[in-house]
Amino acid sequence: MSSPNFIPSASSEVRVSSLYSDQILQARSWFYTVQFVGKRIIDFCGAGLGVVLLSPLLLTIALLIRLDSKGPIFFRQYRMGRGEKTFVIWKFRTMEVNAEEKLKELEQLNESEGGVLFKMKEDPRITRVGKFLRRTSLDELPQLFNVLQGSMSLVGPRPLQLRDYYLAMNDYRENMLQRAAMLPGVTGLWQVSGRSEVTFKDMLQMDLLYQNNWCLWLDIRILWQTVLVVLSRKGAY
Repeated sequence: MSSPNFIPSASSEVRVSSLYSDQILQARSWFYTVQFVGKRIIDFCGAGLGVVLLSPLLLTIALLIRLDSKGPIFFRQYRMGRGEKTFVIWKFRTMEVNAEEKLKELEQLNESEGGVLFKMKEDPRITRVGKFLRRTSLDELPQLFNVLQGSMSLVGPRPLQLRDYYLAMNDYRENMLQRAAMLPGVTGLWQVSGRSEVTFKDMLQMDLLYQNNWCLWLDIRILWQTVLVVLSRKGAY
């Protein structure tokens, strides 16, 4: 199937000698276009409704972060987006303000297979409130604003840190470029398949599987599964 977040252009309606085949190609092109529009409507309406309904929770979390530790309420960082264009991602701050500097000291303790992503179950940089936010995935809620801005979708591949992206390019260049054709998402297949327990290689395979088999119904299923996974806290740390 067509990749999500991609609008088939007029060139996709390839003219072939068979009129029957031509009609099939045009029908598929319009079908994917309709699904794309549906995805963007779900993104905008879902994110907008989420911000409105969850505003009391967002304010409560902001207050808890302010009371728990010194530093800003939000964490902002450049991530790799669609077409290898960087964007600023928004999250609730779950770590100490000097977390990026301390990362260099902790690199040797990385528990991630392959070393692309940094994973550490007992990361000393995480604050008390941050531990709760991470286990419940509530730290991801500000990404709804990224969806409204158009830099992210509700469902898509995980937006990688620039460090992780360039490390992955060393071994998975072709797959990473294919992956970069999609808008990154707040949730995706890997989040509903083990989250922190999933290796980077498996995560990459899931992203490509999602891209190659995308349809609007798949997005809806992933959104529903995300709710169930978050409630169970499976694979989060």
